[in-house]
Amino acid sequence: MSDRQLKLDDQLCFALYAATNAITRAYKPRLELIGLTYPQYLVMMTLWQHGALNIRQIGKRLKLPANGITPMLDRLEEAGFITRMRDRRDRRIVNIELTPRGAELEQQAANIQLAVVCETQMQEGALNSLRSELQALTEKLETEGETTD
Repeated sequence: MSDRQLKLDDQLCFALYAATNAITRAYKPRLELIGLTYPQYLVMMTLWQHGALNIRQIGKRLKLPANGITPMLDRLEEAGFITRMRDRRDRRIVNIELTPRGAELEQQAANIQLAVVCETQMQEGALNSLRSELQALTEKLETEGETTD
C-alpha cells in the first residue's frame, strides 16, 4: 500500500465531497429566500424540466429511492409548490405536478443558478467540461456497480 492512498487531499472522493458541500453552501442562503432547500431545488428543477412526473420517475432522475424524496415532496406540497394526484389508471402511482406558485419560482431559481455560476469564477467551457467529466464518472461507476451486483 502506498502512502499516497492515505492522504486525504489525494482522494477523489474527498475532492468531490468538499466541492459538493461548497456548492450546496453557495446555494443555501439564496434558495432560502425563495423557500427551498437544495434537495427541494433539485426536485423542482426536475419538474420544471420535465413537467408532471410520478414519484418513481423523480427518484430515478435524481438517483434517489422514492422513499428518499417523499419527505421533500411533503414539504413542497405544504409550501404550495406542488400537488400530488393519484393516477387514474393505476391508483398506486402518485403523480407530482407544479402548482402555479411552484412554476413561478423557476425564473427566481434561474437567477440563483447564474449567481452561483458567477461565484465559481469558472469559464463556461471549463464548467461544461467538468460537468461532462463528472457525468461520465457517474455513468462508469453506476455501470460498474450493475456488473458487480
